[in-house]
Amino acid sequence: MNIAIVTGASSGMGREFVLQLPQYVTVDEIWVIARRKSALESLIAESTVPVRPVPLDLCDSESFTAYQQLLSQEKPNVKLLINAAGFGKFGAYDKVSLEDECRMIDLNCKALVMMTRLTLPYMAAGSHILQLASNSSWQPVPYITTYGATKAMVLSYSRAMNRELKARGIRMMSMNPGWVKTEFFNHALQSNQGEVQYYDRLYEAADVVATGLKDLYRTKKDFSIHGFPVRMQVRLVKLLPHSMVMNTWLNQQKKPKNNRHLTTESRK
Repeated sequence: MNIAIVTGASSGMGREFVLQLPQYVTVDEIWVIARRKSALESLIAESTVPVRPVPLDLCDSESFTAYQQLLSQEKPNVKLLINAAGFGKFGAYDKVSLEDECRMIDLNCKALVMMTRLTLPYMAAGSHILQLASNSSWQPVPYITTYGATKAMVLSYSRAMNRELKARGIRMMSMNPGWVKTEFFNHALQSNQGEVQYYDRLYEAADVVATGLKDLYRTKKDFSIHGFPVRMQVRLVKLLPHSMVMNTWLNQQKKPKNNRHLTTESRK
C-alpha cells in the first residue's frame, strides 16, 4: 500500500497539504496525524484520496510507540512524509512559560526527528520528505526566541539529511514560509504583549503550500521560500551581520503593521 503521511493535519498548512498533495503524488491512502480526532475525521469528506485519521499527541513519547507499531503492522510504502506539526509562542522570555518553551522544542524538533527516523525504513527510492520550518530559521529573532531557534534546527537538519539520503534516492526539503494566516497565531499571540506587532506581509496557506509542493517535486532545492519579497529578505539576511538584522527587527516592532485580526476560529 502506497501512502502519504501528514502531521499537524488538523488545521492550517498541514490541512492544506492533505488537500493539495494528490496533485503531486499518487497514493492509496493519506494518514493524517494530530491531536484533534474530529478535525482529522472532517478531512475524510474533503480529500479526494482515502484518509486514515491517526490521532496522536506528538509531545507524548507514547505516541511514537503507537506510530511505530502501526507502521510495523501495516508495512506501507511511504511515498511522502510531511512534518507540519509545530507551534510557537511570541513575547518576552519571562512571559512564555517554561513548559511552553520545552513543548516547542519537543514538538518542533524532537517529534520531527522521531517521525522522520521511524518512517525512513518504510521509504524507498523516489520518496519525498517535507519539513516545515520558518522564515525565522535564518537568523536569531528576539521575542520569538525559542520558536526561531527550533526552526533553525529544522532547516539545518533537513539540508544535511537531504545530502545523506541522496544515496537512497530519497529527497528531503525544508519549507521556510513567512507570515501565513492560520490558526498558528491563536497560540502564538497568547503570551505576546506588544513585543511582536509588525507583520510585513501575510500570505494565504493555500498559496504557500502550493509553492512548497511544487518546489519539492519539480526542483532540486533543499529549501523552499514562498514570495519574491521573502526570498529577497533572506538573501539580505545572509549577507548582513546578525546584530544588524536583530536591530532592524526590533525597530520594526515599534511600528505595528498587519497586526489585527490574526487569530482565526479553530476547528473542533
